[in-house]
Amino acid sequence: MTIKIIKNRSDIGAGTRGSDMGIDAIEIAAINQNNDYFHRHLFQDVVTHNETIYNKNNNDFAKRIEHVVEQCQRVAAAVSENLSNGFFPIVLSGDHSSALGTISGIKAASPDKTLGVIWIDAHADIHSPYTSPSGNIHGMPLAAAMGLDNLDCKINEPGDITVAHWNNLKNIGVNGTKLLSDHLIYFGVRDYEEAEQYAIEKNKIRLVKVEELRYRGLGICVKEAIGKLLNCDQIYISFDVDSMDCDNISYGTGTPVPHGLLPQEVMQIIDTLLATKKVCCIELTEINPLLDNKGNKMAETAFQVLDHISANI
Repeated sequence: MTIKIIKNRSDIGAGTRGSDMGIDAIEIAAINQNNDYFHRHLFQDVVTHNETIYNKNNNDFAKRIEHVVEQCQRVAAAVSENLSNGFFPIVLSGDHSSALGTISGIKAASPDKTLGVIWIDAHADIHSPYTSPSGNIHGMPLAAAMGLDNLDCKINEPGDITVAHWNNLKNIGVNGTKLLSDHLIYFGVRDYEEAEQYAIEKNKIRLVKVEELRYRGLGICVKEAIGKLLNCDQIYISFDVDSMDCDNISYGTGTPVPHGLLPQEVMQIIDTLLATKKVCCIELTEINPLLDNKGNKMAETAFQVLDHISANI
């Protein structure tokens, strides 16, 4: 299958600036390794709205949500078009809010197919404007995809305009829920708030922690995940680099968390999932070279994963 790289240099959903340069950092890593990866694969640049960071923010509980909606619409259109044209999209994105666009694009291309999601991340990203303590939308893509407001844990009173944008976000690509809780599996998640824990437990979402992965065995855990997604026609893998151990690699991501996965573990998880032939799209996100305490180490590691998994598609 022919890979198409979708470059989305947007970081407006993040709390810390700089992940818009993550794609450039990956490309520099490839150049420094004398690897012609980005010459070998077709690519498409998604128009961004990063200049809106200078605008006054009017949505404290969902910062810049009107522009995140537009960005996710652009990403959804790019993903849907490339899937419909027979490509395998690999989305390289700045911040993780764009995953809602990717999921929406997959559903728009195949609305009748059941989608499973493997979320490799340090964070659950299942807040809503009603529950988010920060208002950063890179912590909300899964809630939008699943249509979860989580009003039982409400701490915020978003205004009518914010709520309208939130509803628009939930209806990109196709209207309504894109993903069922039974079809979402977390790997490596270890940093989440009480409201997110409530949503995970209430909706019985499977969460494979790093210690479980190592205690029970990676192969067993991934095999169970594949079994849980047996009735899914397609699988989307979203890989946030902060799922990896920041002390072992670097702090080159917006929200680093210790005690994470190793690059070899991430590659093994994705390799095993690719072998099912159900994976239709992969996303790699949240590299922030401005925060890297080891030069360009996070981007170099991310490129190692990217280059490896691309060989198995």
